[in-house]
Amino acid sequence: MRHHLCLRAVTLTAVCLAAALTACGAESREARADSEALAEAKEKQTDTFSGLSGAEIADKAISTTAGAYSLRMKGTTPETASGLNTLDMVVTTAGTCAGTVGKSHTGSMQLIITDDTVYRKYDEGLLRAAGTKERASDVEAAVDLLAGHWAKTSRMSEEGRYYVKFCDLDLQMSAYEDADTSTARRDGRAVVDGTPAIKLSGADGKDKFTLYVATEGKPYLLKVVQESVGGKPEALTFSDFDEPVKAKPPTGEIINLDRPPH
Repeated sequence: MRHHLCLRAVTLTAVCLAAALTACGAESREARADSEALAEAKEKQTDTFSGLSGAEIADKAISTTAGAYSLRMKGTTPETASGLNTLDMVVTTAGTCAGTVGKSHTGSMQLIITDDTVYRKYDEGLLRAAGTKERASDVEAAVDLLAGHWAKTSRMSEEGRYYVKFCDLDLQMSAYEDADTSTARRDGRAVVDGTPAIKLSGADGKDKFTLYVATEGKPYLLKVVQESVGGKPEALTFSDFDEPVKAKPPTGEIINLDRPPH
């Protein structure tokens, strides 16, 4: 904004040289004052959340994000019982999804869920990490069978239902809707992947959190950073709101895990 004011002042100075310097000097001062007042007014207008507290902004952002049909989630989360804590997934409220989940510094799995089938492709690292309590021969057999190959199971199978829950956007967002955001306070401005945002900081019990909420367009939640006591900050970004999800079955040979081995 100061850059524009400088350009405005230079333009007025050029006009002054062709007229009465004293009169134009007064006009220049008045013009600068008007320009500064306009800049201040615009700054106030850019506060999409004028009059709202940090907690109210947080609730509005979570509600808006939970209302999306689909979105992309990317980053890390506190480790779950399954051991998975990294993801780059496009998920929907219909339970269809596509992307990658994994465990930091260990391995990952590609995951696609269509209307009726769950498709997975593990890498060797994740299979070995999942089998640390299994017999070595069973782990080797799993690696030989599954590593680098697509496998499928029905959405209605016990294993399939687990992954469907993982890819249910409504279920994913319920954790944020149930979170205590009453301590959220305004903590400045930021830009997340090119989108201007307001930064909110607070604590949920002993855990600290930082939320980044879009100030342009709908007030979507753009980023969440969580930090547990003694732990490292975990950051998860949200994008591609309400974009179409291409959850198409993979091509090529696919292992059917619902079919008993011969």
